[in-house]
Amino acid sequence: MGKNHLGNFFSMLLPLVLLTVFTAQAQNKTVTGTVVNNASGEPVAGVSVKAKGSDRGTMTDAKGEFTLSVPENAILELTSVGYKSLEVAPDFSKPMQIKIAVVNQTLDDVVVVGYGSRKRSDVTGSVASVGKERLSQLPVTNPLQAVQGAVAGVTITQGSSVPGSTPKAQVRGANSISASTDPFVVVDGVPFAGSFNDINPADIASIDILKDVSSVAVYGTRGANGVILVTTKRGRTGKASISYNAYTGVEGFANTIKPMGPQEYVQRFNDWKAQSGSTSTNVLPNTFEQANYAAGITTDWMEKIKQQGNIQNHTLSVSGGNKDVKYYVSGDYLKQNGVIKGYQFQRASIRSNVDATITDYLNVGVNLFFNSNNSDGGRASLTAASQLSPYGTYLRSNGDYEVFPMFPELLYTNAMLGLTTQRQERSTNMNINTYAELKPTFIKGLKFRVNAAYTYLPTVFRRYEGRAAGNLIGLAQVDNAETKNWIVENILTYEKSWGKHKADATALYSAQENRFFSSSVIGTGFINDILQFNNISSASNISGTSLAYKTNLLSQMFRLNYSYDSRYLFTATARRDGFSAFGSNTNKYGLFPSFALAWNLSNENFMKNVEVVNNLKLRFSYGLSGNQSVNPGQTQSTFATVRMPYNGLSTVGVLANVLGNNDLTWESTYGSNLGLDFAIFDNKISGSVEYYNTKTKDLLLFRSIPVITGFNKVWDNLGKLANTGIEISLRTQNVNGKNFKWETSLNFSSNRNRIVQLYGDGKDDVGNQWFIGHPLGVVFDYKLTGIWQKGESPANQDPIAKPGDLKFKDLNGSKTITADDRMILGQTAPKWIGGITNTFHYKNFHLNIFIQTVNGVTKNNPLLDFRDLAGRQNLPAGLGYWTEGNASNTRPSLTYNNSRLYGYNGDASFTRLKDVTLSFVVPKNISDRLKIGGATLYASGRNLITWTNWFGWDPEEDYNRAPAGTAVNTNNSYPLVRTIVFGANITLR
Repeated sequence: MGKNHLGNFFSMLLPLVLLTVFTAQAQNKTVTGTVVNNASGEPVAGVSVKAKGSDRGTMTDAKGEFTLSVPENAILELTSVGYKSLEVAPDFSKPMQIKIAVVNQTLDDVVVVGYGSRKRSDVTGSVASVGKERLSQLPVTNPLQAVQGAVAGVTITQGSSVPGSTPKAQVRGANSISASTDPFVVVDGVPFAGSFNDINPADIASIDILKDVSSVAVYGTRGANGVILVTTKRGRTGKASISYNAYTGVEGFANTIKPMGPQEYVQRFNDWKAQSGSTSTNVLPNTFEQANYAAGITTDWMEKIKQQGNIQNHTLSVSGGNKDVKYYVSGDYLKQNGVIKGYQFQRASIRSNVDATITDYLNVGVNLFFNSNNSDGGRASLTAASQLSPYGTYLRSNGDYEVFPMFPELLYTNAMLGLTTQRQERSTNMNINTYAELKPTFIKGLKFRVNAAYTYLPTVFRRYEGRAAGNLIGLAQVDNAETKNWIVENILTYEKSWGKHKADATALYSAQENRFFSSSVIGTGFINDILQFNNISSASNISGTSLAYKTNLLSQMFRLNYSYDSRYLFTATARRDGFSAFGSNTNKYGLFPSFALAWNLSNENFMKNVEVVNNLKLRFSYGLSGNQSVNPGQTQSTFATVRMPYNGLSTVGVLANVLGNNDLTWESTYGSNLGLDFAIFDNKISGSVEYYNTKTKDLLLFRSIPVITGFNKVWDNLGKLANTGIEISLRTQNVNGKNFKWETSLNFSSNRNRIVQLYGDGKDDVGNQWFIGHPLGVVFDYKLTGIWQKGESPANQDPIAKPGDLKFKDLNGSKTITADDRMILGQTAPKWIGGITNTFHYKNFHLNIFIQTVNGVTKNNPLLDFRDLAGRQNLPAGLGYWTEGNASNTRPSLTYNNSRLYGYNGDASFTRLKDVTLSFVVPKNISDRLKIGGATLYASGRNLITWTNWFGWDPEEDYNRAPAGTAVNTNNSYPLVRTIVFGANITLR
């Protein structure tokens, strides 16, 4: 074709093309808008917006906005997981604001179930989810704090409020005696090597908890204690969205147990002299005290150690992407100064999640994570502050802390000495997690995925204690440890639907290795304090230790899910694990099978006309899981080093320590679960009821053996434990008006734990307080009946007692109090726990109130156990003590020495106003004027009020009275804190 002919051809074609384009444009119009939550008014990202009956559609971006070209007569169809589907006519004249309603625990909610996810309606096991609002607007430094009290069957105990401390989690009771009872943690589908403290709560998209044995069986030897699945946020298609979340606030003592003041302290010493028969004429026992008393100088030690606590957190994240690449990148900085001087915690973290579509059949992704924790600094001592005399000397004339404030008393040291020590405590978590996902086009429904992760966890602890802390020779300590972990998982899945049938299968082959190394060096005897721990070789005496081990885990798993007509559901799972740490005489591989059945009654024809019932599903499951949490090397006999004289010289020798057990294997937990899910009255009331029964055998028990063997301890598989319980979760929509809404979420759980068998001889282990037929943790002690009073005769009950001593019940009628008179007085785990959350919405204001309750707990109270050490120790104010004049029948005399080591147990049940959050969603017209995508402002209070009969700092805290004179405080001598914060979540355009 010649050039002229070619030109003529394009000249004729161009009008036709323009006409076609113009016609298409004339038929379609562009609609824009924002999709918001009808309750909170917040933008909803990831909503599918499409023209009904066509494939023309888009997704809302992170700000809830969308743009779509559709025919003039189109109907917009909006769908999103967790929201009711909606159809609206487009408005082409102005940007639309479309409100979509949250479905109350809709069956379309997607939950993570381990190696995949499923719609809630298709779940056959017991899987609980944490409300997303608890993760976004609670000022928590650890994600487990957001779970506390909010999920039935999951007990979260905040044993210490020290900045940076991690709560303890337990799912459906304790399944082991000596091995770990902590749940297994999986982050973004990969087992997590690290602490929950390493995870920024603002990065979390969801937390799902697998509770029944059938659900956790997919994790084999690591699932018996439950599994916590954490999913972090990922990028979405759309323009980049920048979010800034920040809060700042103050912290203070939630409750203060004050020591005796000057007047009460002097009276106490006078009473002690009268009770002990002392002839001393001094008003106080020690020289420094006497001088300060004469001069009218007093010290409030509690005020000296206290400070105004504060906390601040800043998270900046960027997310977005297109159809090929999606990304989420965040940076976080947390700083917390404790309520006791010297306590502080800092965390800095960076996370990058990237997902890329390479081809139609290949997706790849990488998650990069770096976290650094810092708990540096010497610490003042709460224990010492509660023990010291108000007439003690605080400072020396040169301004230094007086080491012995009650000199010549040398037992009690200054509460501030910890501040003079040099102390570093740091940890780092570096993690890379990659995946490749292949979807062959020639087999529809087939998918192959490879996960590979590597984690490096170095930790360091350094401290130096010198002359200012009362150590005249100096002590330096340096501890280093590192953990290296890698895992590779191959996952093959296949889905198939035909007619009313639907099935999917998952197969896994994985390998994992964990390496650990630690070393410790201690030096004493330094000529001065200049070098501190920076040159331990200059110490006169140096000692050191090191430890290393490696473990390997090789696993295979197969799971089959089948459903018929969304009515009858079936799940079968089998996992095979091989763990290198078990004994050479055993099969290192174990098989863990399970199955689950579910019946969606509400989908049956006979339920179609029952309008009051929206959902009714019955579930049953049974399975086997394991617990491999035993330290490597326990199958081998070990020896401890000791110095002994040989040929006149000090020589290193070895002594038998722990006897190895070549037959050691994992614990096995068998369990069944019966559940009922329901929703009635147009989903206004919904919830679930669960009953479970588990039995654990071959317990990993670290038991004592006769010393004649040359050893005193051995790890063995002995004993059986059982847990039975009931869980209830309930959600209600109480009021659903145009401007005002009120919702309630309630959970209740009760667990009965009992020891079924110990050593096979039917006998209890009284020394460890393990009793067959009773819970694992009990208080076994004497039954207190009062105080011996003057004029009473203890001859027929406790001949050695005198007036002012504790009076115990003679259970065996021997007319004397012996160890046989002890009894089980209660259990240390709660008999039942619960939580209730009320959420109120009024226009753009939202109020969330959460109350937690823990009941049936009995604990020993070390705060009441004073052995007054010849009248030298201060005591809690207002606690009281026996005298002839007051004849107390609850508190002993000052000279009672508690030779029977009575624990002073008490009821540690409590109800707590745990969290109150008031938030305000900035209206869209205001955010538009401010040129921002959206904003939520909030104020939140935590640990506001506690109702309890417990005498002490807090019934939940494991308060530990450290030995007198301890310069560096322990983590459990710290009060519960009350936190008030103000925060903002801002999305930029």
